[in-house]
Amino acid sequence: MTGNETPRGPVDSSRVPRYAGPATFARLPRLDEVGRADVAVIGVPFDSGVSYRPGARFGGNAIREASRLLRPYNPAQDASPFALAQVADGGDIAVNPFHINEAVETVEAAADELIGTGARLMTLGGDHTIALPLLRAVARKHGPVALLHFDAHLDTWDTYFGAEYTHGTPFRRAVEEGVLDTSALSHVGIRGPLYGKQDLTDDEKMGFGIVTAADVYRRGADEVADQLRQRVGERPLYISIDIDCLDPAHAPGTGTPEAGGMTSRELLEILRGLASCNLVSADVVEVAPAYDHAEITSVAASHTAYELTTIMSRRIAAAREENEGK
Repeated sequence: MTGNETPRGPVDSSRVPRYAGPATFARLPRLDEVGRADVAVIGVPFDSGVSYRPGARFGGNAIREASRLLRPYNPAQDASPFALAQVADGGDIAVNPFHINEAVETVEAAADELIGTGARLMTLGGDHTIALPLLRAVARKHGPVALLHFDAHLDTWDTYFGAEYTHGTPFRRAVEEGVLDTSALSHVGIRGPLYGKQDLTDDEKMGFGIVTAADVYRRGADEVADQLRQRVGERPLYISIDIDCLDPAHAPGTGTPEAGGMTSRELLEILRGLASCNLVSADVVEVAPAYDHAEITSVAASHTAYELTTIMSRRIAAAREENEGK
């Protein structure tokens, strides 16, 4: 989109009821209706990498349904993200549910193609396995990226049952492959039992800092966001959010719930505190609607994706204004 074009926004809810019509993210246009997008919202209906409860393959569409209630102005960031940049729903990446390695390759190729058009990605999972191919594609454009990983779990384990690609291994693989800037890696929301203390030792050797869920509770969202901003600086940033970073009271619809997590308010406030960061793409994963109640998890995930999309749209608009001023 050039500076002279007006982004096509959501369906007007004063003319078409929110519950009517196709459930694209935030009722935005499809990518094929606008040609190209500054931010492409894509789904990856894949959960063959889970180690406990399946069902995240249905997460993307559940998030889309819950996003019907999102509105075009974001007062928390004082921005209208869908007017600042063209945001469009790119539909789902069709991946092989029976072959994890092939699925990873398919996600990477599709992400490469979308990023090649100039789009930033807002990906709706799917399980956390998909973060690895997404990070590969983002790093191919930006070089090794900073990572903020919101999760109850480290996801830096080596293998499960000998499998390299699972929802518990993506960030170990990403470090090994050199797609992450190891000077700017953080987990947020970590909690719960581990297999052993060595898990923490190995994680630290990879370069990760840890902000536990208890840290967020004791220190508050503003202080945590400030710490994360300082760690990331102006580096290209990827944010990966496993919805189980939230307490099961706020996100029951997920495959590996852990007690003692963050509230949805804490997560959203931390993200808003990262608004000045150079967010190049993001994902929200592990929403498993079969275990949800009254769309609690899907609503939290849709608002999370909305905040991330707003951050990207603001950054895109600021860069466009700067270029036009030269």
